[in-house]
Amino acid sequence: MGQLNIGLFGFGVVGEGIYNVLSQKQDLGCNIQKIAIKHPDKKRNAPQALFTTEAEEILNDPNIDLVVELIDDPHAALSIVSEAMKKGKSVVSANKKMIAENHLKLIELSVANGVSFLYEAAVCGSVPIIRNLEEYFDNDLLTYVQGIVNGSTNYILSKMKNENASYDLALADAQKNGFAESDPSLDVEGMDAAYKISIITLHAFGKHVFADNILRKGITSLQEKDFQYAKEKELVIKLVAKSCLNKQGKLTRVSVLPTFIEKSDALGLTNNEYNGILIGSSLADEQFLYGKGAGRYPTSSAVLSDISALKYGYKYEYKKGLQTIGIAAEQPAKFYISFEHDVEFDDAVFEVIEEHYVGKDREYIIGTINYNKLQQSNLLQDDRISVISFN
Repeated sequence: MGQLNIGLFGFGVVGEGIYNVLSQKQDLGCNIQKIAIKHPDKKRNAPQALFTTEAEEILNDPNIDLVVELIDDPHAALSIVSEAMKKGKSVVSANKKMIAENHLKLIELSVANGVSFLYEAAVCGSVPIIRNLEEYFDNDLLTYVQGIVNGSTNYILSKMKNENASYDLALADAQKNGFAESDPSLDVEGMDAAYKISIITLHAFGKHVFADNILRKGITSLQEKDFQYAKEKELVIKLVAKSCLNKQGKLTRVSVLPTFIEKSDALGLTNNEYNGILIGSSLADEQFLYGKGAGRYPTSSAVLSDISALKYGYKYEYKKGLQTIGIAAEQPAKFYISFEHDVEFDDAVFEVIEEHYVGKDREYIIGTINYNKLQQSNLLQDDRISVISFN
């Protein structure tokens, strides 16, 4: 492909970064022809003639080959991306919520219109997990994918562990350094990670699970006593997204949960805004991908990688299929549940109790719980109760 003409939606930190790189590196053969924005009066570091508030100026321009979508609103993003593909334009997107909630429909649309739809930047910042699953691990021998896929929560948990910071102080520091939004709920409640593991699961196993069906608990209920327990056992607490397949090809777990990790393990050593992904294979054993998962430059790097791939007509092939499934199959696992004495807790959720410790103001129970039983309980929604998985 020769010159690639780009219509850019969004000129925030990532959009401006993309513009700056492509402006400086003319040899890439990519030209930003028009940029759609919401607020025309805001001062921006680019020629005024490039900007428009009308999406149709980009969508109806036959000279624009590629739409790069970098806006916050998932509903507006869906409309933009869908219309762009219908008009024969390839799309690069970083909108994980929009993709996870409409994944199969968007793939259908891209195939029907013969265009590419790439979204590496939607998943793990600079870590090329989607491309690796599509190209290097494009066989049926994978058994699991698990990892730290949200840089904001990993930064917060690292501060809480390493500096004994409270959750509120760690969150404020993450916001100050640009690793967490002013409204961090999507990150700290685990929803952002759920969108990402939904996308990853499709590429790893050919199975689509809606984020709302994923077993999920964020980090807001974690207490100092939980970190003390981890330290005593030489463990660390990480928010881990996990997708596992059994020998019969069934998903046995798709989850986002605080998890105890051995501190010397690869994920245990993944700190601050970094992401780490473990890929398990029946032949290759375990592979590890590591890199920055939050911030302007990691996301920009992934967007630029997708733009570069489009210069060669690259498309995802989804060789493992596109199957929608509900909640993953039942499977028991080991959990740590902690709560204060005044919380009414029914231990019937446990199939087997291994340990029950009662301290001065807080107690914990360790034992086996069936995933589906945990999903149906109120433990994941109750912020007074810590739920931590053993890896």
